[in-house]
Amino acid sequence: MKNLHSVCAWTFHSGAGGFVPGNIRPDWSIDKLDTVAKIKLIREKIQPRLPDNIQLGLEMHYDYEFNENNAGEIADALVDSGIYLAMTTPGAHRHFGYGGIASLDPIERKLSEGFGERTVDLTYGPLKKAWHPDSDKAPTLVLWNGSYGYDLATVGIRKMYCNLKESVAKLCAYEKNKGSELYIGIEPKPNEGHPAMLLPTVASALLFWRRLHEQYGVELDRKGVNKEFGHTEMIGLDPVLDTVEELDNSMMVHMHINSQGLSDGIAYGGPGKFDIDHGVRINGINIAIAGLVNDAGYNRWRGHDIQPRPYDNENQAVDRVVRSILSWEACDMASREIDYELLLGHLSKRETARAEDMMREAVVSAQKYFNDIYEQ
Repeated sequence: MKNLHSVCAWTFHSGAGGFVPGNIRPDWSIDKLDTVAKIKLIREKIQPRLPDNIQLGLEMHYDYEFNENNAGEIADALVDSGIYLAMTTPGAHRHFGYGGIASLDPIERKLSEGFGERTVDLTYGPLKKAWHPDSDKAPTLVLWNGSYGYDLATVGIRKMYCNLKESVAKLCAYEKNKGSELYIGIEPKPNEGHPAMLLPTVASALLFWRRLHEQYGVELDRKGVNKEFGHTEMIGLDPVLDTVEELDNSMMVHMHINSQGLSDGIAYGGPGKFDIDHGVRINGINIAIAGLVNDAGYNRWRGHDIQPRPYDNENQAVDRVVRSILSWEACDMASREIDYELLLGHLSKRETARAEDMMREAVVSAQKYFNDIYEQ
């Protein structure tokens, strides 16, 4: 069985600009590295460094990473490379800064709704040939809440929330008419690009889907959450409990297995910080999550929504992606080696120090496994 890992097109850029260098990776400037070139880069520089049990996919935004002009060429490049389409998402946040589909401005709201519909059209249209042949591994349409935010405390927030429900319900109906084959996931986030967001937490997203079902009759099959570890960490919540809630509601449809930081005692970041987007860290939290998703039988896409460090050159940035994928594989392997009967036995007897020892041993085992496969 192949483990599905997806790489994000937005990882490969020349630099962030602003307070950090904007051209630290000149070979990745926008005029040199379009989406087709990124697919070739993944095929040539990342795919050969991974074990044979890994299947790669690609994630990208409409309209600045794929659009009506390049979708066919992108699909051909994916097929030629043996890489599947794992995720598409409307890039409406680049165009609409006043709430997007939740906006109180009716013109912005209508234009933003069109972004979602065109994303669905292209995903079912020229990009369909790049889908995985197994329908259970079909791409996810992710709705990131980057546009669905506000910065003023007014009664208008409720109206924005109602607009959001209505617009997402319309998009679900639109997708259903296309075939109802996509998974649709909401990606919660506490901030960015607004101080406050309408769907800041996993619990918010789960409740939102339930309300769409109750009020609009939206069928919940293939609906759920794009699990992003770093966004949970940003708000100071627990990614393990978030995982339990997502699985308990059968609503984990996609994963972004990055890290915000401070979860391994080495990389800085954590609650209250901006979205750092480290790659996967080898730690007890990730091993616990791997154990939970394995037990639940999850075998959909594990996306690596990560950013190079501001000082990385092109080779170092590629290496970040490889390390992130192999780090998750290491955590996954370590989770499968744990004697869970013994672990639960310790916990039932209040022998928490012994349980801690077992998890620490799993971390050591994961690091050794990473070292072996990385060097190979």
